[in-house]
Amino acid sequence: MGHAHESNTKRIWMVFGLLSLVTIVEVYLGIEKPHSLYMTNLLSMNLLNWIFIILTVVKAYYIMWAFMHLEGEKSNLRWSIVGPLVFLILYLVFILLVEGNYVFDVFKTSHYKWIF
Repeated sequence: MGHAHESNTKRIWMVFGLLSLVTIVEVYLGIEKPHSLYMTNLLSMNLLNWIFIILTVVKAYYIMWAFMHLEGEKSNLRWSIVGPLVFLILYLVFILLVEGNYVFDVFKTSHYKWIF
């Protein structure tokens, strides 16, 4: 006897709806740029950028978990994939904070003009 095939249509539509909702929120915030989020700084970066980073990480998590089928794998395999990605994301945020602030300070205090 073979295994009965289970339909994951409901789960796929739920994940699709969640990813669509997060994307719609990101697009809305990108277009509107609420003043309260855009002008509030947290760790040398405005709060709106932090929200974008967090929402992007949430989307990446659900894409890996649902569409790469990591929920059914063993814990060691999951961590071998997720661990390096968490480290990479933290490293990229660190580079964004340090280098972005440096570039801003250079243009702010020099005679060079903002051309971009």
